[in-house]
Amino acid sequence: MRFHFSPKTPLLSLSSSSITSLCLRPFLPSAPKSHFYPSLACHVSTGGNLRMDSTSPDPSSSSSVSVDSVADGLKNQSLREHDISNNNNNMNNENKKNNGKLSLEDLNWDHSFVRELPGDPRNDSIPRQVFHACYTKVLPSAEVENPKLVAWSDSVADLLDLDPKEFGRPDFPLKFSGASPLAGAVPYAQCYGGHQFGTWAGQLGDGRAITLGEIMNSKLERWELQLKGAGKTPYSRFADGLAVLRSSIREFLCSEAMHFLGIPTTRALCLVTTGKFVTRDMFYDGNPKDEPGAVVCRVSQSFLRFGSYQIHASRGGEDLGIVRSLADYAIRHHFPHIENMSKSESLSFSTGDNDQSVVDLTSNKYAAWTVEIAERTASLVARWQGVGFTHGVLNTDNMSILGLTIDYGPFGFLDAFDPSYTPNVTDLPGRRYCFANQPDIGLWNIAQFASTLMTANLISDQEANYAMERYGTKFMDDYQAILSQKLGLQKYNKQLVNKLLSNLAVDKVDYTNFFRALSNIKADPSIPGDELLVPLKAVLLDMGKERKEAWTSWVQSYIQELVASGVSDEERKASMNSVNPKYVLRNYLCQSAIDAAEMGDLEEVRRLLKVMERPYDEQPGMEKYARLPPAWAYRPGVCMLSCSS
Repeated sequence: MRFHFSPKTPLLSLSSSSITSLCLRPFLPSAPKSHFYPSLACHVSTGGNLRMDSTSPDPSSSSSVSVDSVADGLKNQSLREHDISNNNNNMNNENKKNNGKLSLEDLNWDHSFVRELPGDPRNDSIPRQVFHACYTKVLPSAEVENPKLVAWSDSVADLLDLDPKEFGRPDFPLKFSGASPLAGAVPYAQCYGGHQFGTWAGQLGDGRAITLGEIMNSKLERWELQLKGAGKTPYSRFADGLAVLRSSIREFLCSEAMHFLGIPTTRALCLVTTGKFVTRDMFYDGNPKDEPGAVVCRVSQSFLRFGSYQIHASRGGEDLGIVRSLADYAIRHHFPHIENMSKSESLSFSTGDNDQSVVDLTSNKYAAWTVEIAERTASLVARWQGVGFTHGVLNTDNMSILGLTIDYGPFGFLDAFDPSYTPNVTDLPGRRYCFANQPDIGLWNIAQFASTLMTANLISDQEANYAMERYGTKFMDDYQAILSQKLGLQKYNKQLVNKLLSNLAVDKVDYTNFFRALSNIKADPSIPGDELLVPLKAVLLDMGKERKEAWTSWVQSYIQELVASGVSDEERKASMNSVNPKYVLRNYLCQSAIDAAEMGDLEEVRRLLKVMERPYDEQPGMEKYARLPPAWAYRPGVCMLSCSS
């Protein structure tokens, strides 16, 4: 099977199975019935033999065995010498720095991306097609006039070994708006392509993001710094390469909020205003307006995306070698446990019912890499579903190979539970990227990535299909575990969960507040029926007799499960509150901070950041940040946004 960039046909044929069908699609309007993956037989040989034959996991059985994470298995095979070497290097590095924090001038820069991969021979920012290159060196060029620091993250500064006192430097806003060069940086914009809303879009690239380089911290962790909104690049097409304060506040806050929720994400070091205005037509309706310009400094161990590989595979010929070089680069720097796999042990898997098709992950590092990316992506999407997060623009150029949430545009957390919710007005016609569709879209995107690697002859179609099977298994394992934890149950109860999700959808119950309130239910079957809903009265609003009866029936079933678990009410409440946040970054909270900032009051952005850094704590005095959205929150531009920002 080969890779064809046709907008009309999928690049890798997907099974008619659907992950969403097992969790949320039944609650979408006119949901088609579909089934999960066919049976998967797994054989792991690590000295002894372990065989597991299963269809989709049986979540209702406490003795059911699911396939262990292949990624974890690969990591366990990392060479001990590698770990020892890293420990010695870490000690030496820390001794050199005397455990001190660094100034901007003392940051330890590395530039492996530009050093090891082919670059554009031109350094100008004229929009054009860039061939045979992974990046173009380009300088920030946003116009700046008296830039100001809006917000910053001490947590991210700590990752970089950066002294937080540096945020107070008079020249800090100049450096992180791109107006003043940062010593040691080698700025560039990355070349990539992608599928946008299911259609191949060709070359995209960093149209308004400029990477400054990589910082190596005292733990020898590699962190890329990137300025978003810093000016034009060759990949800007017809855009201006700039960003506005509105979208930059959203990206800064959500990057940090997701991290503190425990969800893999890119981070944000700081946010500065440029002092200039930027013209934006937010709704593409012919009514542009001037908005304050801003630049956010994004931080990630890598900004490589699925599209980073797709663009070169789409061009074929000599560019197929770039796909291999990029894969080698990623494995070397970000998946070293795969580079160092021990070939004396094997991880082989049967992909057919008759054990005729076997995938040996230790014989092909690219196959092992693909499987790990599939599993990381599946785990990420499962976590999104757990907290009610909708990304809004799951194009393949917005998919991180590290399994991180990346590119915060028109995102949204669920308020009233609606599986068909999309925060992106551009997505409204088909709701391709709605909340309930995210698991299936993740699989579709993995299919495009796997097909890219097939085109470059890095993996076989058997290995590609196995990676997709692993995505499905990993997603369901993680999703069921997350829902069980949110409910305070020891094992997954499919019937109980399905009925709960149905009730939530029918009554449009607030997703976050419901699960937080649920921890107040007592495991006491003697509670009178007319008192069962008292702990939930703050979240079950305006219901008639029929709906109260439906919820009473569910709570009775839920209490039976709680009693069977044998966990005390106090222990369960603490456990549930540790996974069910009280505070999430609702769109109306973002908008309140944006409105204040645009009027010159930056304190609300900073207060909101502090609240989101402790989402699972009660935080007395901050209760207003957990309130239901006010009526004004449902106007366009608050609950729904466009890709333009």
